[in-house]
Amino acid sequence: MLDRVGDKWSVLVVMLLSERPHRFSELNRAIDTISQRMLTFTLRALVRDGLVSRTAYPTVPQKVEYALTDLGRTLLGPIRVLDEWAGEHLDAIRASRRRHDQAVIDELDDLPGQAVGPVSELPAR
Repeated sequence: MLDRVGDKWSVLVVMLLSERPHRFSELNRAIDTISQRMLTFTLRALVRDGLVSRTAYPTVPQKVEYALTDLGRTLLGPIRVLDEWAGEHLDAIRASRRRHDQAVIDELDDLPGQAVGPVSELPAR
């Protein structure tokens, strides 16, 4: 369950659905960095877990809306607390990241024959 509520796409979908029901295309536009495939996967998982309801209306073309269930609404409190925590500690987290990244660069610079550029050019681990 923590995998579901801890992934960024589920949290974003839940937060958007906290405002009102949304159609798939609305969610896709609102989360412009998510692929249609990942949004489909995320919505199916949230529906399966009982956090989101899927309502299909008999129209042409078919209209489908997604909404938070009562169980899904219980997730809003913990998400908001986590969001508040992140907001309060964002500067400290950014400073820690800068220190860590600089330490990695310094460590790599100390290796013989190595030239290191910006952190964004570091190889993935």
